[in-house]
Amino acid sequence: MKKTTLIIGILAIVAVFSGCKKFLDVTPKTSLAEKQLFTSETGFQQALTGIYGQLASDSLYGDNLSMGFVSALAQNYSTLSTTGAVPLQQTQLLNYASVEVAGYTNAIWSTSYSSIAAANKIIANAETNRSVLSNNSYAMLRGEALALRAFLHFDLLRMFGPEYTAGANLKAIPYKKDVNENAVIPSTTAEVVKFALADLKEAADLLQPVDPIVTSDLRSRRSKLNYYGIKALEARIKLYSGDKAGAAAAANVVINSNKYAFVTPAAASVVGLGTVVRDRLYFNEQVFMIRVRDILPNVQRYFRFRGGPGQSLTLTAASFSTLYETVSGGGGTDIRYVYRIEQDGGIPFPSKFWQASTATTTITDNLLDQYVPGIRLAEMYYILAETAETPAAGVGYLNTVRQNRGLTNLPTNITATALKTAITREYQKEFYAEGQLFFYYKRIKAIRMQFRNVDMAPEQYVLPIPNAELQFNPNYGN
Repeated sequence: MKKTTLIIGILAIVAVFSGCKKFLDVTPKTSLAEKQLFTSETGFQQALTGIYGQLASDSLYGDNLSMGFVSALAQNYSTLSTTGAVPLQQTQLLNYASVEVAGYTNAIWSTSYSSIAAANKIIANAETNRSVLSNNSYAMLRGEALALRAFLHFDLLRMFGPEYTAGANLKAIPYKKDVNENAVIPSTTAEVVKFALADLKEAADLLQPVDPIVTSDLRSRRSKLNYYGIKALEARIKLYSGDKAGAAAAANVVINSNKYAFVTPAAASVVGLGTVVRDRLYFNEQVFMIRVRDILPNVQRYFRFRGGPGQSLTLTAASFSTLYETVSGGGGTDIRYVYRIEQDGGIPFPSKFWQASTATTTITDNLLDQYVPGIRLAEMYYILAETAETPAAGVGYLNTVRQNRGLTNLPTNITATALKTAITREYQKEFYAEGQLFFYYKRIKAIRMQFRNVDMAPEQYVLPIPNAELQFNPNYGN
C-alpha cells in the first residue's frame, strides 16, 4: 500500500485506483508533506484554498457542473440540429453509455472525492493540530471544510443517486468522512442527506459567531462557503428531502439577513468602458459563488462563434423566445432575456458568463468575469414559494423575483397547479446554463424537460456510477 500524501493549495490533487482496493493517492508537485502543511495556520489556509481551486476546475463548477455537462443534460442547448464539431451532443441525447458521458462523469466523481478527501484532512488535522490555530481560525477552517464536504456529497447524490421520494432507502453514494484506502459502503439516499445536514449543522454553529459575513465583510466571503451559504445549502437539501418547513426556515435566514439585494435594472443593462461593465452575473444576489480565474477559454469555446455558429452552445432565437415567454408571458421585458441574450453575427447566444464584452475591458479588469453562481438569492424565494402554505402566499414570493426581473405580477388567486408551473418556468429562466435545472427536474420528477420531445424515464435522471468505482468497490451489490 502507498502512503497517502496530501498536497493542496498550490498543489494538485489526483485520485487514482491501485491494486484491488480503492484509495486516494495524491501526487504532489512539490515535496511538501502533509505533516508539514498542517503545522501552521498558513498551511491550513493553503489547504482550504486548494479545495476551492478544485471546485473551480473544469471537472467541477468551472465547466461540467455549471455551464457545460449538467446544463446540456437539462437541454439548455441546441446541439443536435447543427453541423460540425459541436460539444456535448451525446450528453444532450442522454446517451449514458457513450464515451463522452463516461468521460464527464468520471471526472466529476474523481475530482469531487479528491476534494472531499482534502476537506477531511483539514477536519482531522484541525483537531490533532489544534494548538497551531486560534479559536476563530479553528472555527472558520473546520466549519468551511465541513460545509464543503456536505456541498460536494450532495451534488454527487443529486447526480448519481436515486430521486429522494422513491429512493430514500436505496444505496446511493459513499459519504466519505476520512481518508484511507478502504472501499466505503454506499450510503442510502436518506443517509447522505442526514450526514450532509449534520455537517452543515456543525458548520453553521462554528461559523455563525466568527464569520465576517455576519457583521461586515460581504464581498470577499461570497466566494467562500460562508454562514449564509451554509443556510442556503441547508434549505436546498431540506427541500430535496421533503422537509418543507425546515427548508423555508433556512431560506428565511438568508433573506432576512438583508445581506443580498436583487440586481438593479441600471446595473443589468449598463454599457460602459473600462471597468464599468454590465452585471450579467447579478453579483449582489450571489449567496455563494465559485471563483474561476481562467473561465475565459470556456466562455469563448462554448458561447462565442469563433469556430462558426454550428460549433457553439446556444438556442435558436425562437427557442429563447419560448424560454423567456416573450410573446404570451410578457417576457419581452425580462432583464434576463433583454440584457443576457445577445447577438454574435446575427445569432443569439447566452452572455451570462461573458462580462467583459467591451473592446477596452480585459478579463482582469473586473472580477465579475471570474465567478460562476453556486447559490442565488432567487432560489431562496423559489423555495419559499414552493413551501408556502397557500398558493396565494407562494405566488407572493415568486412575484418578488418577477418584479426584480422586469415582469408583471402573477395573480394572487392562482391555483396550486398553476403555481407549480410558474415555479418551473422561473427555474428554467433563472438557472439557464448554470447547472441547477437538471437537478430541479429530477426532484420534481418531471416527465418532460423543456426542449426535449421525449418523455423522461425515472432512471434517466440517475447518472451511472463510474466503472472504476464499481470495479474496486464491491459494496454496490444488493
